[in-house]
Amino acid sequence: MSLRRSAVALCAALATSVSLIAPAHAAVVDNPVVHSAPGAALSLAPIGTYETGIFDRSAAEIVTYHAASQRVLTVNAQSGQIDVLDISDPTEPVKVASVDGGPGTTINSVDVRADGLAVATVEPATKTDAGTLLFFDAAAEQPVALGEVAVGALPDMVTITADGAYALVANEGEPAEDYSVDPEGSVSVVSLPETVTAATDADVRTADFRAYNAPGALPEGVRVFGPEGTESTVAQNLEPEYITVQGGTAYVSLQENNALAVVDIETATVTDILPLGTVDHSVVPLDVSDRDDQINITTWPVKGHLMPDSIASYEVGGVTYIVTANEGDARDWEGYSEEARVKHFGDADRGIAPLCEDFNGMTAEEIADLQKDENLGRLTVTTADGYNEERGCYEEIYSFGARGFSIVDENGERVFNSDDQFERITALASPENFNSNHKEANLEGRSDDKGPEPEGVTLGEIDGRTYAFIGLERIGGIMVYDVTDPARATFVTYVNNRDFTAPADSPQAGDLGAEGLVFIPAVDSPNGENLVVVGNEVSGTTTIFEITTAEVTGQSSVSAFSSLSSR
Repeated sequence: MSLRRSAVALCAALATSVSLIAPAHAAVVDNPVVHSAPGAALSLAPIGTYETGIFDRSAAEIVTYHAASQRVLTVNAQSGQIDVLDISDPTEPVKVASVDGGPGTTINSVDVRADGLAVATVEPATKTDAGTLLFFDAAAEQPVALGEVAVGALPDMVTITADGAYALVANEGEPAEDYSVDPEGSVSVVSLPETVTAATDADVRTADFRAYNAPGALPEGVRVFGPEGTESTVAQNLEPEYITVQGGTAYVSLQENNALAVVDIETATVTDILPLGTVDHSVVPLDVSDRDDQINITTWPVKGHLMPDSIASYEVGGVTYIVTANEGDARDWEGYSEEARVKHFGDADRGIAPLCEDFNGMTAEEIADLQKDENLGRLTVTTADGYNEERGCYEEIYSFGARGFSIVDENGERVFNSDDQFERITALASPENFNSNHKEANLEGRSDDKGPEPEGVTLGEIDGRTYAFIGLERIGGIMVYDVTDPARATFVTYVNNRDFTAPADSPQAGDLGAEGLVFIPAVDSPNGENLVVVGNEVSGTTTIFEITTAEVTGQSSVSAFSSLSSR
């Protein structure tokens, strides 16, 4: 999900402000939800939490860590600030300062270099205007702004390359609500100074997508779409969301377009766009209804666009692999929305064409049954794909996201997909709250949309093995997979610091709405242990999990999950 959609930008009196604030602590719940594979090599446990006290206002989103100062930087979009947390005692994180983006702005992302040079993306009050990249010293006792540079429209994410030489910004370039303005998506490549000082506008180059405006230049399978009668170039339609870097190459998720862009950093050039394809849910099961009064993970005639939000990358045998958290995201604006429920196909009042009379080889009676609420009728899908213009009907149905994660190689070829494992694991771990929403605890509240909705991902190496930590935005919690062999990733454990019985807006509820994650290796950790830090946008909490490398007793393995299907 794009961060500013739920963010509330508040005016600030100064371009940069610093405040010393007493600590606030949310509950590390008494009994976190835990489910592990037999003989799991890792276990996770929440050990400390900082609470803003702000519910459902995006008060804790993207997180990053500065090892030298033992500080976590957390994007607090509600206040338009970055909260600076001292985690020298990770069981009691304390807010020591905040850095403000300026009047009327929203902070979307932050990253920090080893020497303390921090960069944050600043979205102006009018999201279609050019944004800025703000610089500050994260290690200073009282961080102050060092300067800023102009970048593209709606800078959504920033990352610093491993060598500290560049900051890369994903400029999403979303349209205005009425589509009166639609900026181009782009990636800003900012050369960073060697000292803890701000870059200048002369250090900013732009990797744009204008080469793909030419007829036939865009690879088949990349989603380019919008309202009829609106002239829009491919460059305007492509919307960068998240960036991961391997060596001199950046991979950029184009979430709504269901693709990855490849950027050569040295030349600031987009060299390729890789379509990500779909998951066939006639083969890969999912639960599609919140009105059938049961957990029913089974197959349906639907294809799911991966549409990843966060991505991460690593190298195995000289080949780069990209891990994608397949959240899914729709264009849903006042001037255009692609969203509809399956039962709305054929609704003349809504202006939505029907399913084709021979859809999936079904009879008219079978199609009518398929569109009932207890079957496929409630599922939120797109009207932008699957339509046969000549026939005036939909030949195929496409949903948003694929309810899991994937691993693709540097050419975009998928080598692994978690399929229905996330739904089956969470069904075993917390059956009374299967596919719960984040703002309230319920049963199947998100089955009709994107299920557990994986959003954030970070990678960590422990004892020579690579692990993916994937945050689930809705039901919450962290999925951990061993991805050392990209083609044979295996489930390790799931932990959710959430008490479903407590009021959602109370500290006792724990963490709601996992958004951004960062792995802290033991060598950089304040307590000498491997840690994962998670920002939770609904509960407004930043929570620290400690990783223990010891075998734990599991209840079930993924291979046993087939018993959950009732169809």
